[in-house]
This record gives sequence, C-alpha cells and structure tokens, in this order.
Amino acid sequence: MTSTHQRASGADVERGPGRWLALAVLVLAVLLVAVDATVLGLATPYISEDLKPSGTQLLWIGDVYSFVIAGLLVSMGSLGDRIGRKKLLLTGAVAFGAVSVLNAYATSPELMILARALLGVAGATLMPSTLALIRNIFHDPRERSLAVGIWGAMASAGAAVGPVVGGFLLEHFWWGSVFLINLPVMAVLVLVGIKLLPESKNPAPGPWDLVSVALSLIGMIAVVYAIKEAAAHGLRWDVVVAAVIGAAALTWFVRRQLTLPAPLLDMRLFRNRGFSGAVLADLLTVLGLSGLVFFLSQFLQLVQGRRPFEAGLAELPAAVGAVGAGLIAGMVARRFSVRVVVAGGLAAVGLALAALTGLSEHTGYPLLGASLLVVGIGAGFSFTVTADVILSSVPKEQAGAASAVSETAYELGAALGIALLGSIVTGVYRDFTAPAGTPPDVASASHESLGGAVESVTALPPHEADALLAAARTAFVDGLSLAATVGAAVLLATAVAAWFLLKGQKLEESPPLTEDDAP
Repeated sequence: MTSTHQRASGADVERGPGRWLALAVLVLAVLLVAVDATVLGLATPYISEDLKPSGTQLLWIGDVYSFVIAGLLVSMGSLGDRIGRKKLLLTGAVAFGAVSVLNAYATSPELMILARALLGVAGATLMPSTLALIRNIFHDPRERSLAVGIWGAMASAGAAVGPVVGGFLLEHFWWGSVFLINLPVMAVLVLVGIKLLPESKNPAPGPWDLVSVALSLIGMIAVVYAIKEAAAHGLRWDVVVAAVIGAAALTWFVRRQLTLPAPLLDMRLFRNRGFSGAVLADLLTVLGLSGLVFFLSQFLQLVQGRRPFEAGLAELPAAVGAVGAGLIAGMVARRFSVRVVVAGGLAAVGLALAALTGLSEHTGYPLLGASLLVVGIGAGFSFTVTADVILSSVPKEQAGAASAVSETAYELGAALGIALLGSIVTGVYRDFTAPAGTPPDVASASHESLGGAVESVTALPPHEADALLAAARTAFVDGLSLAATVGAAVLLATAVAAWFLLKGQKLEESPPLTEDDAP
C-alpha cells in the first residue's frame, strides 16, 4: 500500500507543476552551499586580522570544508539512496544551519578549522541529495537537462550573491555575519521542503557498509592532506605516511566495493567512458579554477585596495556568464555535441586563465572582468553538460551514488586546487625579501600571509610600511600569476582529454509522446 501511494505521489510530482516547485526548494540548498563557499574568500582578510592564523592554518580554514565533504559525499549519497533523499536533505539542512552559528562565533583558528570541518559534514548531505532528487523527479531527458541547468545556474548565482551580500555584511557588521545568512535560507528550505519535496530511495538498497564509509573518509582526507603538505613543505615522513595510508584505504575501498552484494559505490559505473570522462573533466576543471578564485578576492582587496562590497561586485561577471551558459547548455549540446560543448568550455576557461597570468597590482578592470566572464561561460557549459551526462548514465535507483561521485570530483578538485595552487601562491609569497631594518616580528608576521602583512605594518612609520607592503604585494601577485599559468595548463590539457573521452557521447532525447502522456 505504501509503495503504491509513493509511486502515485511521485507521478503527480512528475506530471504536474509540483516538480518545478520542488526544484525551487532544491536549488535553495545549492544556493546556500555556493554562497558559503564564496563568502569565505572575502572574509579571509578579516578572519586573519581577528583570529591571527598562521599561513598553514589559513589554508586549512579555506580547504578543510572541501576535504571533509570530499571524504563523505559518496557515503552520504549512498545513505540517501537507502534512508530517503528527502529525509537526508532536510536533516542535513538543519545541521548546516546550526553549525553555521559555530562558524560565526569561532574565537580561535583551531575552533574555526573544527567548525568548517563540521560544516563539511553537514554540507555532504545536501549536494548529492539535490541532484539525485532531480534525477527522480524529472524523467523527461530534455526537462531534466533544463532542471540540471537551473541547478547549476543557481550554484553560480550563489557564487555571485555570496561576494555581494558578504561584502555588504563585512562593511557593516563583523565577519561572523557572513555565516549567519545561512539561517533564514535554511529555515525556508526545511519548512517548504517538508511539504513540497517527494521522498525517493532505492527500493532494494542493501545494508549501509560502515567499513566502506570509514575507508572512504580516511582515504580521501589522508591523500588530500599528503598532497597539500607536500606542495607546501616538501616530502616529510608524515606526508609519506599519510600518502601510504590514504592510498591503501582507497585501494581497500575499491576492492571491497567489487565484492559487496550492495556496494556503497558501484565501481562498474566507471566502465562507462562518458561517465568516467565527465567525472575527470569536473575534477580537473575545479582543480584549475578553485585555487585561483580563492586568492582572487584577496588580490582585489589587499592588492588593489577595493572594499569588500566592491570586490564582490567585481567578481559578478563569472557568475553571470555561468548562469547564462548553464540555462542553454543542454540545448547547445543536443544541437552540436557533448564533446564540442565540454571541450570548448574547458578550452575557453583555460585561455581566460592564461590571460590572467599577466596580472599586476595596476591591472585594469576591463581585462579582469572580461576574463571572469569567459571563465563563467566556459565553466557553465562544461559543468552543466557533465552533470547531465553523469545523471543519465545510471539507473535512477543509483542516482544518489552517481550524484555523489560528481560532487566528490567537484569538492576534491576544489580541495586539491586550493592546496596545490594555493601552495604555489604561498610558496612564492613567503620568499619575498623584507626591506632592510624591518623589525623581526613584523617581518615574520608579514611572511605568514598578505593579510598578516597588512595588519603588521600599522606599527611601522609610513615610508617603511609602504616599502614592506609593496614588496609583499609584488610577491603575492607573482605567486598568483604562476598559479594562473598552472591552472591554464591544467584546463587546456583537460579540454584535450575531454575531446577524446567524450567522443560519441550524447544527451538523452525525450521519447515520443503517447496518448497516455497527454494532459
């Protein structure tokens, strides 16, 4: 009786306008996660000033959220397939709101890192649930492409809203306010989602394997930690140990999935060349972009001297381009081909990043704005189509697990991008030579981060402060230019790989209408 009722209500959502109202609720969750990711970049200078983290702690504040999400997404996607995606989404939303308060009132770098990690646990429940519910609500392929486009566009809109709203809050309130904006959005999401969202899950999921959950979490975090530390400080014994533990855990995870009757992640999904190509494209694209974007907000504020709100507005073109491209990506991919749209989008992002390699303290906004617009358009096309390919490559019962793979690639790419490209920026920055006569304590604080330099020079006479800041800003820009070069190379190489991996890949077409489909 219950299953019959669930099928009937699911059909009602699919056929009526309710599916679009349900989508509106789902994109609220996406908007929230995207806003949270982008406001941190703007708040970083204020967090540096207030909590005084070291350079390494600052990187951990920036990327521990992504580390934890990357480690838990597959487990949470599989859990949603088992207990119900709606239940997991709404539970995660409540937790996300509660932990946002802890982020807002953190009083030390260590507490801030812990709060960001806990936010990652809550965030891991949101993203795979939203995509999996879209897969189960929208059965028509063209409608699903549009829904995925709207989903991606709202993620981009969050990237736009985050800096603007965050900039406004930072100019009028303390930095913790950028996390408290999560609360009203979460309240709407939960209250409306309870009523509008249909429940869906795998009808025969099997048990949730806790050993696989632990292996996934340990393996992801250990490998990412090893890469991050090796990039920042070179090979040390703890880095080698972490790399070995991570590789062993992930190898064990894969072997275990191949033997379980109900695996956490069906590894056979990767036999599909389109699925594997789309996942790889997502991972490398975000890797090339994220480290640069993380430091761009600091460039606009600490190097070019823009106010937080102005810096937020300056980053708008990327989001505008991504929103526009995301809404038409499915249509364009059907008109031309999947590989043309994905490879072309990635190449556009790579060329835009190449244009940013010539950044200087006095770079005019037209070049910066145009580059960001092209980055947004290219990423909007690529991400939307790859998400569609990933969702349509699997049965809808496995939508949570497949969505989690897509999101894991995204979050792992973000973590690796901030770790690797961020370490390039930090490594180049720390090598700058402080002017002769700079007090040792000021020089030490200045070498930790550019935010530390801006804060520490207030104790110096004006001419000494100007000289130290000039040296620090030049070093920061040099690091940013080198990171842009690496990011451009990664994106262009990914475009070439996508061209071959996605050969012959097509988006699903809608089946012809029958009399039963008539309204």
